[in-house]
Amino acid sequence: MSNIPGHLKYTESHEWVDVDDDGNARIGITDHAQQALGDLVFVELPAEGDELSQGDPCAVVESVKAASDIYTPVSGRVIAINEDLDGDPAIINADPYDDGWLFELELFDTEELEGLKDAEAYEETLEE
Repeated sequence: MSNIPGHLKYTESHEWVDVDDDGNARIGITDHAQQALGDLVFVELPAEGDELSQGDPCAVVESVKAASDIYTPVSGRVIAINEDLDGDPAIINADPYDDGWLFELELFDTEELEGLKDAEAYEETLEE
């Protein structure tokens, strides 16, 4: 059973979004995604300053099993990346929602959040 925090928004492609009080969005992959990939060995993140449009492939995570593209769930400018992942991508396996976040965006359009799934809807997606 995957861990699905109730305060996050989710995508069909297993990314999560956490919006802070300043309106910035932290992005990562879900517990389900990291379990499906297995032990992560490499992460390629977007660069700070990159402007991303919702749905764009923007990062890659590689495991001993496969490489998987990460798609940005919302549009924005990259304002931070999780540099800790460069030396230890397995942080995502251990803690995908806190220490294993991938990058942060300054949001361009907060209305895009309305199209994302809440925890209950995401859980239903996993059960299908």
